[in-house]
Amino acid sequence: MIRFHDRFRSARFWGACMLLWFILLNLLSHGDRFHPPGNFFNLDIPHFDKVVHFGYFFGGGGLLAATLSFKKTRPTWLNVILIVTVSLSIIGVLDEWHQSFFANRTGNDPGDWLADTLGALCGTLVFRKVHRVLL
Repeated sequence: MIRFHDRFRSARFWGACMLLWFILLNLLSHGDRFHPPGNFFNLDIPHFDKVVHFGYFFGGGGLLAATLSFKKTRPTWLNVILIVTVSLSIIGVLDEWHQSFFANRTGNDPGDWLADTLGALCGTLVFRKVHRVLL
């Protein structure tokens, strides 16, 4: 019998969470239809979108790191860090390009892409520490 907390040690569980993360990313990139109008948080903070990008990809980095770290043939942590950072960096640049096709979205912003990449890297590094708790 599988106990509830054993699910958190499953690569399938984390992979499913990562898939949901990716689906939500695509929905949010489609403009007004799925994106709140104006400044969602009603904050007048310059470049706040970079913080949002960093946070979202921080979560994605943690989810993908969890997926890889609970596989039976787990790669080394250095490889996990490289795989996650490069993969999510590519997803970030493709998402920026994707956003450029929607009238009310700005795309191809190198600052957003950098925030995505750094968020993924930091999310992976933080998950590395959290991983010990889940074992």
